[in-house]
Amino acid sequence: MLVDYHIHTFRCGHAVGTVDEYVAEARKKGLRELGFADHLPLYWLPEDRRNPELAMSWPELKTYIHEVQQVRRANPDLSIKLGLEADYVPGYEPELKKILQELPLDYVLGSVHFLGDWAFDDPAGVGEYQKHDLDELYQRYFKMVQRGAASGLFDIMAHPDLIKKFGFKPGGSLKELYRETVKVFKEAGVCVDVNAAGWRYPCNELYPAPDFLKMCYQLGVPVTLGSDAHKPEQVGLGLNRAAALLKEIGFRQVAVFKGRKQTLVDL
Repeated sequence: MLVDYHIHTFRCGHAVGTVDEYVAEARKKGLRELGFADHLPLYWLPEDRRNPELAMSWPELKTYIHEVQQVRRANPDLSIKLGLEADYVPGYEPELKKILQELPLDYVLGSVHFLGDWAFDDPAGVGEYQKHDLDELYQRYFKMVQRGAASGLFDIMAHPDLIKKFGFKPGGSLKELYRETVKVFKEAGVCVDVNAAGWRYPCNELYPAPDFLKMCYQLGVPVTLGSDAHKPEQVGLGLNRAAALLKEIGFRQVAVFKGRKQTLVDL
């Protein structure tokens, strides 16, 4: 079964389309289970520094939850899940824990988009890569992802190698860094977002890389699927290809969530 657990709406400030439009597209493509995961407000920043193009505002969060619940009631034959994508920022774990505990979520995607003040996946900041030693940058990024997984705040780690988005990669092997990260994921009991959006960006590779996924399979780290859709027509995009790669590696099941509890279904 194909699922799409990584869908954004216009609420996040850098996508288009309403929940109804995404559900209509999912229905058209034969998807029976989908999850919305808009970006949680940038909780670690003061009000005047929150960029409305990167995440929704606090008042919108309540509206977003209501909209997903409403579309779920209107489409009882589909399994529609309420999720959020929340940034991991060291030092703010108690604040995030408190926010998430009070929301009626099915799952939380944990992600790292910021290294310090640098939103490294924002095209506006791509020039910053030239200022860094890529080996050190990858070490720093993956350590942050590991800390995020170990925090216990998240159910799924989103696009775990997002740092490669614009095609900047170190010269040496990443296998040791992958292995360390996958071990942390296993110990933390998190699931991996197999995210087809990587094929739409300069890196032109699935998030995470096939070598990373092979290690997940070997260690028994579960996976789920996501298109990272930012337009209705992107719902489900690339998921057949991603599922074929997962099967080639050996995966036969994907994780699904309800009330922040994970179960596995056949792929």
